[in-house]
Amino acid sequence: MLNIAISFIALVFLLSLVAYVLILIANSSRALAINQKRADLEGELLKVRVDQIMDEKRLESEKAKLSWNGFRKFRITSKEKETKDITSFYLAPHDGKPLPGFLPGQFLTFQFHIPGQAQPVIRCYSLSDSPYHPDRYRVSIKKVPAPRDQPSVPPGLVSNYFHESLNEHDIVDVKAPSGHFYLNMNEKKPVVLLSGGVGITPVLSMLNALVEIDSQREIWFCLGVRDKTEHVMKEHLEKVARENPNVNLKIFYSRPGEMDLIGDDYHLEGRVTVENLKTLLPSNNYEYYICAPPPMVKDLRAGLASWGVPKTSIHFEAFGPATVKKCTTDSKADDKKEDAPKIDIRFTKSGKTLPWNPNLTSLLEFAEKNGIPLDSGCRAGNCGTCLTAIKSGEVTYVGEPGSLPEAGSCLACIAVPKGDLTLDA
Repeated sequence: MLNIAISFIALVFLLSLVAYVLILIANSSRALAINQKRADLEGELLKVRVDQIMDEKRLESEKAKLSWNGFRKFRITSKEKETKDITSFYLAPHDGKPLPGFLPGQFLTFQFHIPGQAQPVIRCYSLSDSPYHPDRYRVSIKKVPAPRDQPSVPPGLVSNYFHESLNEHDIVDVKAPSGHFYLNMNEKKPVVLLSGGVGITPVLSMLNALVEIDSQREIWFCLGVRDKTEHVMKEHLEKVARENPNVNLKIFYSRPGEMDLIGDDYHLEGRVTVENLKTLLPSNNYEYYICAPPPMVKDLRAGLASWGVPKTSIHFEAFGPATVKKCTTDSKADDKKEDAPKIDIRFTKSGKTLPWNPNLTSLLEFAEKNGIPLDSGCRAGNCGTCLTAIKSGEVTYVGEPGSLPEAGSCLACIAVPKGDLTLDA
């Protein structure tokens, strides 16, 4: 009996062991299957990512093939007056070859040999239409008069040259599109496009790009002008808003004329401010793109930050001049300037060492006053054309750069010296 019991126990143990082994094998098989599925999934994801990278590389390669270095000849194909002082210029490549696309919000850089100017003059102007026109570009330029409070100051050199001297079929020298202020077309987050006056140009490019691809992003487009005479692209903006339910158009007149009709010509009296935006927007959860004169940009950025908008959601570009002219009628301020320590600016290439003039607003202006050639474009710290190497010393920025320059260099158009300074110019 004892042997039978032992045999039975041994059999049960053996069967249990076999069952345990089978369970282990089954679990191992399931684990292997799961791991295989995970590996297959990871492999598919890796393949998708590799394909994305290859597509991006191919796109960059195609863009590089179409882009160009230096200046390229363009022909003015059309010149269309938008307002009393803003004109659009349509440009086609003189060689007839295809054009590269660009990111909505970017600018073109022009070079001119203007009679009476010792050096070629370089300026930057934002592209004012969408990138989806492979045969031409468009810039819309305001003719800049002398300042109202300083009639002796000369008017805008290049803007007046565009308006008064350039016509259809004329040839201009143009660099490829560039700039760090642009709309990410792959984002889905709703967007607010804010502009003042001719600052409409880059955000108009963004708006046109979005509606031309039939984007369903929620879009708020706010433009501030003085009155109807300055209401640029009025018919176009109204047409876009009518045909696209996701586009909310709001026009602000700061000084509407007697014949300007609220609800017809404009929507709100006053300026584009964050307080006004709070009455329009259902929340602050948007991406904000701002292009306007520097004071308006400064106020909007500060207001949005106070409203709780993250810094990463506020994108901006000011147009020149980037600084407010220093007041020369304040006697106390003048006394302080006289008491300020003497600062010497040394230009190594030009071989000049000159005392800094604290009444000037930037190193670029200082160089120009002293006949020292410095390239410049936007004159507002955005384009990087005036980038100048610092050999010794430090600078302070009187306006915020669109993007920080590389270490050891400065943007001369918005920089002033902290002390003695040596520049590679």
